[in-house]
Amino acid sequence: MKKLSKDAFGGVAGKDYVPYVADKPKKSGSPIIMILGILLAALFAASTAYSGMKAGLTVAAGIPGAIIGSGLVALFVKPKTILGKNLLQLMSSGGESVASGMIFVLPAVILVGGKVNFIQGVGLGIGAVLLGVGVFSIVQDYMLVSEHGKLVYPEAMAISETLVASDTGGDSLKYMGIGFGIGGVLTALTGSVFGIMNNVISYVNESFYKWKFETEVNPLLAGIGFIVGMDVSVLMFAGSILANFAIAPLLGYFMEMANSNAHVWDNAAQLLSASDFAVISGSYVKYIGAGMMISGGLIGAIKLIPTIISSISATLKGRKDGVEQEGGGMLPLIIGAVVGIVMGFIITGSVAMALIGGLLSIVLSFLFVIVAGRLTGTIGTSNLPVSGMTIASMVILTLVFVMMGWTSAENTQQLLMFGTFIVLAISVAGGYSQSQKVTFVMGGNFNEGRRYFIISNIVGVVIVTGMMVILAPQLAITGSNPPFGLPQANLMATLTSGIMSGSLPWHMVIAGIVMGIVLHFMKVPIMTFAIGFYLPISTTSIILVGALIRRLIDELNKKETEEVAEERITLGVSLSSGLIAGGSIIGLIGIILQVTGVVTPGSPTGFLGSNGSAFLLLAILVVAIIAPLLSVKKVKHND
Repeated sequence: MKKLSKDAFGGVAGKDYVPYVADKPKKSGSPIIMILGILLAALFAASTAYSGMKAGLTVAAGIPGAIIGSGLVALFVKPKTILGKNLLQLMSSGGESVASGMIFVLPAVILVGGKVNFIQGVGLGIGAVLLGVGVFSIVQDYMLVSEHGKLVYPEAMAISETLVASDTGGDSLKYMGIGFGIGGVLTALTGSVFGIMNNVISYVNESFYKWKFETEVNPLLAGIGFIVGMDVSVLMFAGSILANFAIAPLLGYFMEMANSNAHVWDNAAQLLSASDFAVISGSYVKYIGAGMMISGGLIGAIKLIPTIISSISATLKGRKDGVEQEGGGMLPLIIGAVVGIVMGFIITGSVAMALIGGLLSIVLSFLFVIVAGRLTGTIGTSNLPVSGMTIASMVILTLVFVMMGWTSAENTQQLLMFGTFIVLAISVAGGYSQSQKVTFVMGGNFNEGRRYFIISNIVGVVIVTGMMVILAPQLAITGSNPPFGLPQANLMATLTSGIMSGSLPWHMVIAGIVMGIVLHFMKVPIMTFAIGFYLPISTTSIILVGALIRRLIDELNKKETEEVAEERITLGVSLSSGLIAGGSIIGLIGIILQVTGVVTPGSPTGFLGSNGSAFLLLAILVVAIIAPLLSVKKVKHND
């Protein structure tokens, strides 16, 4: 069976590389591939948006998209070409990259008291998509071809290997299906859909030393933990431990000493001395977490300055050296820029705000799109520092708005819409560069890839914007354990409204910034720790459970052959991807059914409403993940 050549990883000039499909076809798509791609784009957009708003983490869709796409091609497409499979993974990534960007900022409009207008959101999103794809398209031949081997695009190579492996068969799609079933069934039993069983293990102490420990038995969060592994999961959980067992109890101790004239800063009816854990966490601790994320983002942006300079200079040098450009990027770039300014006027009703906000957004997007494309070539989209680039952009935008005197609550909402434009362009550029690197390696057509990617992006924009409109009541719920954590969107809302109005507990925010700086000096990844500090411990603890399951499989694998060990982990990632998809899609359907009144979740009582019920669900989930993986005893080979 043909394998991916070693030249795919470098060692040869890009212009001399012979792709997997040596005879490049002018067209590898078809109407059926387009339809299947649109369905996958919608699936991964909805799944990523739901899980990202829930946990603050997203999982790249390239590999799951390649696996599902391979299965769909085998079932429905003739001829069964690997380039058709590539188009399906590309469209899966297109839907996911849109969701990964929009959930950073767009929900913040709701958090500051505004509403997401569907038409405005879709229009602005399409403009950002076209700009992001257009900007990278004009430099893609340099970054993807001329820099072949120098920019390794690690996740793109993993996707390419997955596509090649799909030619030899495998159980990945089967295990994704198992995960989808587990995630869907367990989610349906909980309050996300029917509310048959309690799924939250909860212990809270409100006397003397105030603390809280909870675990939400959630399949999609366990799947995320299995995929991201121990390092990330433990660091996030450590942030939650600090927040729930050190900072909150300490604040509670001093609050009890307050006199009867002292009130909670954002609730004059709440005496400070009578604050329970929920008040301490929601009104104080979360702002320390926001401060940590602000410092992490700004430090990350400062560290990007050398990369920004080198990216721009290398790109300009490549063009001066006469690197052949495929073309086709200018039209979407120009249309995207025009749409961005026009939508800015529609949203704000002000020519000055549309021009200043729109042009600044376009310039910042142009700058960070090139950086995102180059960084993706080094570390992949999963590790792309979108937070840092977004925070830096939002600080610049906010300061300009303050200088212009645009500081009303409505102006804050308008500012966040411009921020959505920027983060979406950055996120889409990362996904596009990675997907087109796969296209280059496999031997596909760049122009065709761009068309299919833009279509999947538009589908993603429609799906995610629609979700924001439908889920607005759920997204607006705050407190100690809200339905959606929204760490990034809460940060953007806190940052922009705080700078605009100055009405924030700055002592808490500044303390968080200082803690973030200390973490940086200790070489601790600030954003990962800060997200854990900010999120409910119920979320980070189940993510840790998923990582612990992977660690257990690793330990058991020591008694097996290397081939079996690798197969178990590979299938474990596939099963976990299914958990995420099943949990998020069924959870999303459940919330829509609840919001529309079709389903009224029950209120479980007795054992079904107790911690015992949640422990039972946890045991079922753990066994359901481990048992299929331990059944892998040997690796099948198709000769």
